[in-house]
Amino acid sequence: MTLYIAEAIAEFLPTPPDAAASELIVLELYRQRRISRGKAAELLGESLANFLERAAHADIPYFELTSDELREEIESAEDFASARCL
Repeated sequence: MTLYIAEAIAEFLPTPPDAAASELIVLELYRQRRISRGKAAELLGESLANFLERAAHADIPYFELTSDELREEIESAEDFASARCL
């Protein structure tokens, strides 16, 4: 696939245009939850930890839970801890 980026835009990119475009596309696919964290890291050729840091810098949250979902997660963790006497 060939992507054409105007020089006026390309001069502001921190990496070569093809790498910058790939990164933006992968980040957006991850933001939309169309690909997993692992797949995103794989597509960008980096470790999961590096990808998660990159996503955080792009303001993509690691967890996206509603308040009800968060409450359920907390309750589940409390139930688990109680069952294990933690």
